Amino acid sequence: MTRSLTGLNRASIRQLRLLVAVAETGSMVRAGEAIGLSQPAVTKSIRDLETDLGAPLFERGNRGVKPTIYGETLVRHAQAALAQLAHAAEALDDLATGAGGRVVVGTLLAASAWLLPRAIAELRADRPRVIVEVVEGANDRLQPMLARGALDMVVGRLSEFRHRAGVIQRPLYDEEIVILARPGHPLAAARGLTLGDLIAVDWILPPGETTLRRQLEKAFFDAGLEPPRCAVESVSLPTNRRLLRETDLIGAWPHGVAADELETGRLIALPVRLTEILGPVGVTLRSDSPLSPSAEAFLLALESVGEQGRGL
Repeated sequence: MTRSLTGLNRASIRQLRLLVAVAETGSMVRAGEAIGLSQPAVTKSIRDLETDLGAPLFERGNRGVKPTIYGETLVRHAQAALAQLAHAAEALDDLATGAGGRVVVGTLLAASAWLLPRAIAELRADRPRVIVEVVEGANDRLQPMLARGALDMVVGRLSEFRHRAGVIQRPLYDEEIVILARPGHPLAAARGLTLGDLIAVDWILPPGETTLRRQLEKAFFDAGLEPPRCAVESVSLPTNRRLLRETDLIGAWPHGVAADELETGRLIALPVRLTEILGPVGVTLRSDSPLSPSAEAFLLALESVGEQGRGL
């Protein structure tokens, strides 16, 4: 234990960045290119760190390198430490300029269409020098990134059960799910349409790990029905929009995401109300890490725009 603590005290920020780069690339050569060091220098730096810590950090093989159990642990803590240092630099910049900084936000489908763009616009009106980096994905990708400090927050439909450890959830508004189809779809004029009538139709569905997919399948199960028949699994809005407009596929979107398509008539909402599928859209934050001033300002912008979503 004493040797590990001494070794960590000697570790430089550059060594920690190098450690993370090797783990993420699986290659001493590619890590060196990312950091600006030669491959021999990378190898020596990692070996020096292993010697100081008294533990092997990587396993070398013909296909590259991968972290040992010691390496995985150190990489995880190094990622969090480097993220905090980045936040510290942003905070100092904010203090110096009053308007700078950077926010890295993960977005789920429910937030990507209107909430996030409007919040970014509101932030830029007040702090035009803040850079907002948007990372799209499902919770299974975004929540681990949040946990290790790669994201400041995740915006979208809040997880009911999974990914709740070590985070704070701030609900912004509840949103209805609508079932979309093209104008002129065979089901568009059907009277008394029920979930049972949608069993034989091919669907565009989000991945199984998403809250929307689980909620939709639960609605069918609760009605004593088999889950929707998935023909396309996708969270790509441009792809899904085109397929819905030009084929007889149907799909389920949050109302806010579908609002523009419904207002212009490019898509219609089938007359089946999923009133039991109402879930909070909100922001997920790490519970053990304060936000930088720029991220705090963005959170306030999200809350302001979210007030408008309460009427959806």
